[in-house]
Amino acid sequence: MPADHERFIQMAIEEADKGGAEGNSAVGSIIVENGTVIGIGRNTAIATKDPTGHAETVALRETAVALGRSDFSGCALYTTFQPCPMCSGAIMVSGISTVVMGARPNPGESAYGDFSVEKLFQEAGWGDKIEVVSGILVDECWKVRLDWAEKNGLNR
Repeated sequence: MPADHERFIQMAIEEADKGGAEGNSAVGSIIVENGTVIGIGRNTAIATKDPTGHAETVALRETAVALGRSDFSGCALYTTFQPCPMCSGAIMVSGISTVVMGARPNPGESAYGDFSVEKLFQEAGWGDKIEVVSGILVDECWKVRLDWAEKNGLNR
């Protein structure tokens, strides 16, 4: 499975690159069911002026259309960066079974304090329902994010 994790995170990195090139935050997400990509998302919040246009929610919307349902039990969401609280809530509601992520904020640098998806899932009673895998292609995920930030005059 780790080889699959790397392959799908690499696809998410490609989406993050596209989002960054479009002027959005460089985050990408992929949703997979039984080894098949069924949803792809990149951050669109800046370009669309939609604050919910995060890579994860865009991928969830695309998956709903592709599957014709809103229950994504058995699916895995791959993302280049730790999902925010809003996206984490959408992940829980959708029934995603596994979240695989690359990078996460450095300690003390999160816009959400000491937030982590694991902590939110646990506190919401979903800790045993959603598997979280982290640390996949961390350097590559950080690179796309930092390259975007530098291009846009941001620190991180």
